[in-house]
Amino acid sequence: ENRPIPEPGPNEVLLRMHSVGICGSDVHYWQHGRIGDFVVKDPMVLGHEASGTVLKVGSGVTHLKPGDRVAIEPGVPREMDEFCKAGRYNLSPTIFFCATPPDDGNLCRYYKHSASYCYKLPDNVTFEEGALIEPLSVGIHACKRAGVTLGSKVFVSGSGPIGLVNVLVAKMMGAAAVVITDLSASRLQKAKEVGADFTIQVKNETPQEVASKVESLLGCMPEITVECTGVQACIQAGIYATRSGGTLVLVGLGSEMVTVPIVAAAVREVDIRGIFRYCNTWPVAIALLASKRINVKPLVTHRFPLEKALEAFETTRRGEGVKVMLKCDPTDHSP
Repeated sequence: ENRPIPEPGPNEVLLRMHSVGICGSDVHYWQHGRIGDFVVKDPMVLGHEASGTVLKVGSGVTHLKPGDRVAIEPGVPREMDEFCKAGRYNLSPTIFFCATPPDDGNLCRYYKHSASYCYKLPDNVTFEEGALIEPLSVGIHACKRAGVTLGSKVFVSGSGPIGLVNVLVAKMMGAAAVVITDLSASRLQKAKEVGADFTIQVKNETPQEVASKVESLLGCMPEITVECTGVQACIQAGIYATRSGGTLVLVGLGSEMVTVPIVAAAVREVDIRGIFRYCNTWPVAIALLASKRINVKPLVTHRFPLEKALEAFETTRRGEGVKVMLKCDPTDHSP
């Protein structure tokens, strides 16, 4: 609150922040101070799902002007390395990323960011939708890596925000049927709302039993499984469920060491692919939102002003609702 308003550099813009979504990783840093090798050593501003209004532009910025409404891509390469040259800048080892130690995030009133990674929002796309492009991008990147196409049968494991965006994107990309699993009946109901064809509420089934339920609902084994929990039993179910020659994409992050039936994947030629965040997804997402081909609005279930950030984080920690959104600009009541 009391930090000075930053001045943008030549290729940066200063933003008045509007909407910032809370991610599970934000809560994890808050509660545990680390995710894997990323350790919080100094005070750090959280937040990386965000949109705002341009206040000032640096001397080298030509595509934005004060007053423009923008969505912020939080990952900015620091150097033009081999990964950037190959168009996979998300894999650059020196990338800046909002709210990943030691880089500050954008859950604040004023924030400066690389202008090239701020994308102008069309008039018919709200600030809230702009902030939701970040989780939506995970779904776009995962479904592209999975090879979802016309007629695909898809199994999504986990019905949190990332599972739900994968349902939205898979259907958009032509999936004929999507089945989704979760422990929570209310989250599965939300999955139905956003387009899932079948839901399975997992209780105490074995991974093989879950895979069998997926097959019976779809009428066949899915060519594609998108695993969004990181839970060992769910990864195992994903391997058992995926059709021979199919693809399992690992989106959720759990324990570093996981026991999986790797031979069952190997002898059936099930490709196991990872994803790390996303790249080149903001223009795609904005086009989908502007054309109303994808509706992310149902994902937001709670809204809080910035002053009630702690309450918002507690709500997310307790697993209530789906996406909790913070409003950083008290003078602007637009969604």
